[in-house]
Amino acid sequence: MGDWIELGDEARAYRAAPATGQGTGLLLLHAWWGLNETVRSFADAFADAGFVVIAPDLYRGVVVDTIEAAEKQSEAQSAVVRMRLVTAALDRLRSEPGVTAPSLGVVGFSMGAFYALEATADDESIVATVLVYGTGRERDWSTSRASVQGHFAGDDPYEAAEDVSALETALRAGGRRVEFHTFPGTGHWFMEPDRDAFDEVAAALAWGRIVAFLRAELH
Repeated sequence: MGDWIELGDEARAYRAAPATGQGTGLLLLHAWWGLNETVRSFADAFADAGFVVIAPDLYRGVVVDTIEAAEKQSEAQSAVVRMRLVTAALDRLRSEPGVTAPSLGVVGFSMGAFYALEATADDESIVATVLVYGTGRERDWSTSRASVQGHFAGDDPYEAAEDVSALETALRAGGRRVEFHTFPGTGHWFMEPDRDAFDEVAAALAWGRIVAFLRAELH
């Protein structure tokens, strides 16, 4: 359904849109595996749900499949460099002719959740943020306009429950509307069908909540 577009500086992104070509704008940020087929499938599914999606390739063409390779690749560039790609993708999303509203949403999976939160703190056009088993650094959330929905695993060695709780507290203290969900018995990557941790029931429940949240917030 989607196609590849250039973001400049030898960077690219995957773009997907509804059959009508129009919808509200959504930025999709991948996990530390890279912009793989699973992420592109999510982009296509979001497009089917009515969103114009841009998913920047934060690894510039590299896709990995093992935890060891992912750890190495995630450290290959600084967060500052990757945020430049996120910003470029947001700028491109704003300029897409099919985007029907100035307010944007962002969905981040795992590593992508960190960059989703960074963008949320700095970009007032983002009004809906979805975090999927990922958190971020301490920020001042009082200047953000976004409502935040989170989906977290019940048994997750990569995201401690206390970090999720601390983020929720900080977001609420900054005046953000927050809706966090934890899925008992699940592990990190439970929404990704190409991972051993995939949980079909939890993934379907999370997906329904994500789409409903984005539709309610983006209009």
